[in-house]
Amino acid sequence: MTSHRLTAQMAQPSIPDCHLNRGRVPMATIRPFRAEMPTSEKAAQVSAVPYDVVSTAEARKLAADNRLSFLHVSRPEIDLPDDIDVYSEQVYQKAAENYERLRREGPLEQDPEPCLYIYRLKMGGHEQTGIAACCSLDEYDQDVIRKHERTRRDKEDDRTKHMLALRAQTGPVFLTYRGRDDINRTVSKIQQNDPLFSFTAADGVTHSIWRASPSEAQDLVRAFQTLPALYIADGHHRAASASRARAELKASNQNHSGDEEYTFFITVLFPAEQVRILPYNRVVKDLNGMSAEQFIDALGTRFEVNAASGAAPSRKGEIYMYLNGRWRSLTLPHNITASVDAIQSLDVSRLQERVLDQLLGIKDIRTDKRIDFVGGIRGAAALEEMVNSGAFAVAFCMYPVTVEDLMAISDAGGIMPPKSTWFEPKLRDGLLSHLI
Repeated sequence: MTSHRLTAQMAQPSIPDCHLNRGRVPMATIRPFRAEMPTSEKAAQVSAVPYDVVSTAEARKLAADNRLSFLHVSRPEIDLPDDIDVYSEQVYQKAAENYERLRREGPLEQDPEPCLYIYRLKMGGHEQTGIAACCSLDEYDQDVIRKHERTRRDKEDDRTKHMLALRAQTGPVFLTYRGRDDINRTVSKIQQNDPLFSFTAADGVTHSIWRASPSEAQDLVRAFQTLPALYIADGHHRAASASRARAELKASNQNHSGDEEYTFFITVLFPAEQVRILPYNRVVKDLNGMSAEQFIDALGTRFEVNAASGAAPSRKGEIYMYLNGRWRSLTLPHNITASVDAIQSLDVSRLQERVLDQLLGIKDIRTDKRIDFVGGIRGAAALEEMVNSGAFAVAFCMYPVTVEDLMAISDAGGIMPPKSTWFEPKLRDGLLSHLI
């Protein structure tokens, strides 16, 4: 099969100056880049789940029989002794070695000219199509690219060192924006051509990528310059780490101009109406010294508690709880939901205040070892299994946060509670990388 590089566009589109909006209200910009990609024949083998959704043990198992898996780059500790400190310099050196090997054996090839790409995800009956582009770290700093999550320093340290060791950003940040018909039309037009590659991963998600022509890329760049804001949906640590890597590379570059590749970061931008958020559920190991009956009685002073036939909350303000082999619904009185701000009105905030904190004594869910979190993709059966095994005493199944909730909180400069959102389907690492 002919490599997709042979059809690369050789004329770079005219790119508006990323600082064109100085002195005016900042507007969003996107920038074509020279993506490094696997060949179409090897894309399925190279691609890997995001580094931060699997443990070392899970990554080692997934990559065990696949020398080309990008997990050898994103989780390089899987090729080192089991007792290795995953944050040691040896791990980042191994990442760089594995990356160079994958470039040879994959092989990975870089497009000869900057391009924009269309990345479509299909999962069951759900489909979402985004634009792969670079975005400005200046706009990230200026909050044109808005955040809703605090990052952890140790996780930033890890990905910053990883980017600097590879001199590449190897996993895109998932951004969203309020959709527009003109952007949708251009994206649909690009998909009328054959994709660079399309494959279905082991989890059943189909990943397809197209390259935009220079004129199509220019149309998209211009359209995005009229958008007042972009929003990080998933990938806050990747974005923060890209900003820190830029600072280090800028400090070591006496001829820094502001147009270097390290001043931009790789993203895939999806229209908000296509984005699907699943709940991020909670499991707790004990009832803080209470019996099940005492706990249910205490809940009755805060919620309407009723028996439930399943584990799927049907609306905001409703939480399902699995305890002693039974599901129950917990419903907040309507007068409470109308009297609080956007962050306090989130179901995860209500659960935190009224149950986890006041009843179960869990003050900080980031650090308390008595609580764990389960992505909604795993379903109710996973929650039941965790409680039935005896490892956990109770599980809470949430109604998902909406994209409008996320954008409204981001617009207000707010921070959503930890573990509020779980996005599915997820982008794969290794399909599109940005060299810095």
